Amino acid sequence: MENNQTLKEYNDNLQNALDMGEITLFRQYFLDIHPYDRATFFKEQPEESRMKIYTFLSPEETADLMEHIELDDTGEYFSEMDPRFASAVLSEMAIDDAVDILNEMEKDKVASFLTIMNKDAAEEIKQLLHYEEKTAGSIMTTEFVALNKRSTVAETMKQLKQEAPDAETIYYLYVVDEDKRLVGVLSLRDLIIADEDTLVRDIMNEKVVYVSVGRDQEEIAQMMKDYDFLAVPVVDFQKHLLGIITVDDILDVMDEEASDDYSKFAAISDVDSPESNPFKAAKKRLPWLIILLFLGMFTASLISMFEETISKVALLAAFIPVIAGTAGNSGTQALAVAVRGLATSEYGQGGKTRLMLKEAGTGLITGTACGIVIALVIFLWKGQLFLGLLVGMTLLVALTVATLAGSVVPLIMDRMKIDPAVASGPFITTINDIISIMIYFGMATAFMQFLL
Repeated sequence: MENNQTLKEYNDNLQNALDMGEITLFRQYFLDIHPYDRATFFKEQPEESRMKIYTFLSPEETADLMEHIELDDTGEYFSEMDPRFASAVLSEMAIDDAVDILNEMEKDKVASFLTIMNKDAAEEIKQLLHYEEKTAGSIMTTEFVALNKRSTVAETMKQLKQEAPDAETIYYLYVVDEDKRLVGVLSLRDLIIADEDTLVRDIMNEKVVYVSVGRDQEEIAQMMKDYDFLAVPVVDFQKHLLGIITVDDILDVMDEEASDDYSKFAAISDVDSPESNPFKAAKKRLPWLIILLFLGMFTASLISMFEETISKVALLAAFIPVIAGTAGNSGTQALAVAVRGLATSEYGQGGKTRLMLKEAGTGLITGTACGIVIALVIFLWKGQLFLGLLVGMTLLVALTVATLAGSVVPLIMDRMKIDPAVASGPFITTINDIISIMIYFGMATAFMQFLL
């Protein structure tokens, strides 16, 4: 892109070239901008224009475009392509990216693409498709450079020139023995500065951090974050080098896991996309809503148990939303802190105890402050000192308990090997509604003589 042209002006020229069917001019503009900008431009086009773009680009250029588009959107684009062109595009993509896309498709469509795809690419893709989703095997790439420990630096440099164009990354070079077992790692910098006659085994680092092929992708993401790795090797139970996982794949994993945790936190099975069908969205949400509905009915029945108390002092009912809402909000805040800490592995065993103590203290302080405020408001508003003290004391106890519950529930679930994010906001809110109402009306019933 020329420096004196803004991206908008460039896109306008690109759009005109596309609309006019000027292939040469379109390619000149399109291939000159950053891949992210190409993907953005492409996604903004209607289907008719996208079909035209497919004819303007080669399978290799389209593969590069698809690798910069969100995984959830690629299925639609491959469905509208000519099947042979689509299979050629998949053949040109990085193997791990192609596998991710195929995993989102129906099995019969996957079989169709693999049948007409380049034979070598199809075989590599089939190998990765066998691995369980969200494991190292499913996100690794087999496009890497493996060095022989007995090779010299000169021989290795020659090998790199041949294999580097097709490799996912060459910043880390993994060394194997005659049986293809991982024995070391070598940085590109160390290779460049070494003497040509030096053997790889003499300059490699034998302390290699690796992951097993069945390891969970979320654990790998945390490990790569902790070690600041750009890539990590994947091995089988005999330590044979099977593939590598690169940082760009881990960024996708972190985004996927964050979306997954967010959806659980909101008590839905998955985050709805903007194009989601209303019936499909409702199908995902209904089970959770029905469960919460029954919990809500339990709350209603709990209130009905205190009908006599409410009938004697009707004003008590006015403060139910204040107490339940504040307790629910406090519990959700504590829940967010706990789930985030568990997701990022911030807490050891001692850290979890400190978390509970900290949240209990926080609940006590916030409960005291909110209790004093509400007591003063009720006294000034209704002129009832004891009612104000009752609501204030209820808030103090309810917020302390709710905040502690918000931190303890995900810790218990984590101990039970259940995803802590399942302890989502709506569940904590509903549980805290029940607790706060029991505290409120229990205290009101006990001290009824002072309210009359």
